[in-house]
Amino acid sequence: MKKLLLLLLLSYSFIASAQKEQYNLTWTSQSKNSSESMPCGGGDIGLNVWVEQGNLYCYIARSGTFDQNNAMLKAGRVRIKLSPNPFEGTDFKQELQLQNGSVVVSGKNNGLSAQVNVWVDVFRPVIHFSVSSNQPVKTEAAFESWRYKDRPVNKTEKNQGSQKFAPINDVKTLKDQIAFKNNGILFYHHNLDSTIFDFTVNQEGMDAVKADMFNPLKNLTFGGMMTGKGMKPAGTYTGTYINTDFEGWKLESASPTKQTEITVSLHTQQTPSVDAWQQGLNNTIVAANSAAKTARQKTIDWWQQYWQRSFVEINTDKSNAADTAWQVGRNYQLFRYMLGCNAYGQYPTKFNGGLFTYDPVFINKTMDYTPDFRNWGGGLMTAQNQRLVYYPMLRSGDFDMMPSQFKFYTRSLHNAELRSKVYWNHGGACFTEQIENFGLPNAAEYNLKRPAGYDKGVEYNAWLEYTWDTVFEFCQMMLMQDSYAGKDVNAYIPFVESCLTFFDDHYQYLASHRGAKTLDGAGHLVLYPGSAAETFKMAYNANSTIGALQTITARMLALPEKYLSKEQREKLTALQKRIPPITFRQMNGHTVLSPALSWERVNNVENMQFYTVFPWSIFGLHKPGLDTALNTWKYDTLAVKFRSGIGWKQDNIFAARLGQTKEAARLTSFKLKDSGRRFPAFWGPGFDWTPDHNWGGSGMIGLQEMLMQTDDQKIYLFPAWPKDWDVHFKLHAPQQTTVEATLKNGKVVDLKVWPESRRKDIVLNQDF
Repeated sequence: MKKLLLLLLLSYSFIASAQKEQYNLTWTSQSKNSSESMPCGGGDIGLNVWVEQGNLYCYIARSGTFDQNNAMLKAGRVRIKLSPNPFEGTDFKQELQLQNGSVVVSGKNNGLSAQVNVWVDVFRPVIHFSVSSNQPVKTEAAFESWRYKDRPVNKTEKNQGSQKFAPINDVKTLKDQIAFKNNGILFYHHNLDSTIFDFTVNQEGMDAVKADMFNPLKNLTFGGMMTGKGMKPAGTYTGTYINTDFEGWKLESASPTKQTEITVSLHTQQTPSVDAWQQGLNNTIVAANSAAKTARQKTIDWWQQYWQRSFVEINTDKSNAADTAWQVGRNYQLFRYMLGCNAYGQYPTKFNGGLFTYDPVFINKTMDYTPDFRNWGGGLMTAQNQRLVYYPMLRSGDFDMMPSQFKFYTRSLHNAELRSKVYWNHGGACFTEQIENFGLPNAAEYNLKRPAGYDKGVEYNAWLEYTWDTVFEFCQMMLMQDSYAGKDVNAYIPFVESCLTFFDDHYQYLASHRGAKTLDGAGHLVLYPGSAAETFKMAYNANSTIGALQTITARMLALPEKYLSKEQREKLTALQKRIPPITFRQMNGHTVLSPALSWERVNNVENMQFYTVFPWSIFGLHKPGLDTALNTWKYDTLAVKFRSGIGWKQDNIFAARLGQTKEAARLTSFKLKDSGRRFPAFWGPGFDWTPDHNWGGSGMIGLQEMLMQTDDQKIYLFPAWPKDWDVHFKLHAPQQTTVEATLKNGKVVDLKVWPESRRKDIVLNQDF
């Protein structure tokens, strides 16, 4: 039996490798610059790898490396050069090997052949550069840093941190400490006691409770150590890459050799003592050394199981790189690979570039800033964008990757509850849009120039005022862990309850300050002033808020008995009765979904009419009111005007949920087709930055919804799938269900369901 199980595991590994190898990306020419880099990573580390003029370069990024300005800093840049140089000939190859999570660079020149295998340990924060050659070569490995000195951050460059457009002067990125040590290169960035956290707390009137608040920035220290087997320090040098000056620290081979192993070990710790951080780094290095013999195989095993648990492959039997449908399948896999590189980060994958940003001048030629730059902040999160990065992980079964996003919120729960207590003296957690990693609104978006007497709890901001309901989408993902993954969600219950309590308490509080009654004539909450995202402002009973309250309350009450006490259920049931009904309006003689009962202005271009379709699943295929939702798609003039596939736009998801196959395919293809950059999944900048991860995430969700939708017990297959797209997919559904199916020439030729008892709940599109 053991032998049989081993054979089955080996068989599945072989299949997974074969599936991924068809999507491996191979370049046979070197890159012009960092914009033509290739992603590589694992655990919580991301690398941009490229070869330029015979030198192998990579940028190093890691989750959670926030400086005193809350900018997300890269560790630095590595440069590797071999002498004689095999990469100076015409025989060159750089390949992203998805099946094992590595980038392999190889070259031949005058009889010399060599290969550099770049990979990251999934289970330890260690980067490996394995050099092998058929002849002894001298290896030079350098660590290059533009933070060898303090750097002023001016004008729009402040967008990389939390100062953004606020009139705050003398902003600097403080220098790193870099030095040779023990035949290696030690580098680190250490935040001081005072950071943007202190400024924000003071600006927003929270000083009285500051000592009780979570502060992730104070004394945060991050960096690492670069070493090479048989290598020694070889001095420093200066230079300029693109538009940024830097200083380099070199290691070189003591003597030429056929094998060289270079490692970069990273460590992050919040401690006032740099010595304590260095001890933590030493512990990382010791642990990595003791596991050196098995680390590579365990990392390969991780990537293989990652590819086994979920995939979407389109038109693989008629593979054609110019075929947009094939590109959609390939780029879906490439983007999921990029998400997998931050599987276990302390902080979530950022919507505005993830771990793979590069020199910004190649995205916007006016932004000649350092490689640390990304638009829309580092530790700052925009919930409407972030949710699109994490929703697709439910269908792809990547439940182990979701806690980093959940922890971002749960760590800040107490701070958000303090906001409600300090400003309004009621309960619940008030999470705004554009929140920092410590749960307060961004100071610039909060606005430093506020009218006297303006409510201290509200952002004085035309886009963000009263945008408080976006947290509920993360509440939904937290609760879905029970059904999708069979995970205990007990730790999330207080968080969800607090978010619901805020809306119940706050809108009764506001009503009591306007008049004698806290509810309307029907006994419902009066959700005013409110907001339908950033678009329909000063809204009264926004449907996005109503849909969220209805769905989250119902989902809480549907949880197994063990999660809630009798008193908790009674409180939720009472709230459920106070939630207003969904609102509608008439357009062109048709009943359509309304963004809200009323609103004062339209400020952005979000199609909030459809939030009751996605994410709240109140309307859609096989649900009552589908005709109303379809009327909205066809006749709502703003819905038609705002329809797009750019960036965070979700119209492809709405189209799939409404069974609009042609539109779903068109919009999803726009999102997931080749980006136009050398790496085909570096989309953007859209409304944000490149690589645009909410562009890729919304594309993933749309493709998943085209393939499979669920409603109560039912699993609907191919609800919005083009008949001329062959596909083989494996996706996950509620009740810990996995579905794998193959569609060929418009016919389902294979269907597997785990557990088998769920097969009876499959509903196949009658066209297939």
